[in-house]
Amino acid sequence: MIYSADNPEDHFQHTQFHQRFLDSIKYVGWKKERVVAEFWDGKILLVMPDDPKYAIKKAEDVRLIADNELGFQQVALSRPTQAKTYLFISTERMVVGCLVAEPIRQAYRVLEQPDRQKDLTKDDFMERHRAWCCSTVPEQALCGVSRIWVFSLARRRGVATRLSTFTYGSHLTKEEIAFSDPTPDGKQFATKYCNTPSFLVYNFIA
Repeated sequence: MIYSADNPEDHFQHTQFHQRFLDSIKYVGWKKERVVAEFWDGKILLVMPDDPKYAIKKAEDVRLIADNELGFQQVALSRPTQAKTYLFISTERMVVGCLVAEPIRQAYRVLEQPDRQKDLTKDDFMERHRAWCCSTVPEQALCGVSRIWVFSLARRRGVATRLSTFTYGSHLTKEEIAFSDPTPDGKQFATKYCNTPSFLVYNFIA
């Protein structure tokens, strides 16, 4: 958020914005938690569509933050009654990661681009991560990762990888998981997680 610290109105708006953000990711604890994994730096909770209202609201609040950062403003879940939301809760009792998964039937493979790394400028490199093409031939997939988001101060700590590992249970292979329209960071993560730049994608808006 851009603002002038010397402007009282701007300062007030920034304080309000900051407080709303903190309230959205703060986790006070629930009587009934569905913990699917615990780590030295936090735990992963699973929120289902029929969970209590307080759990659903927290998942929605975090998803709105994720949507704003990922550029998915005003986009509702395509299958809200089947979606599963995984929240990574840090030891500081903050939601620092979120993954929304839904069942799908098919996806499309990203087409690998020719590697001309030596000739790429920095702008060309970033453009390659923004733009991508996928095959028109559908492939079977079972789990769609609609959103995956990690709080900026908690990145590069394996939060996204651990969230993805517990998506829909450990019986799924990486070949059965597809990612929705990835951002440049999402594309890099999916490439690393799936061990290939030709991972599966799907359109979660359709």
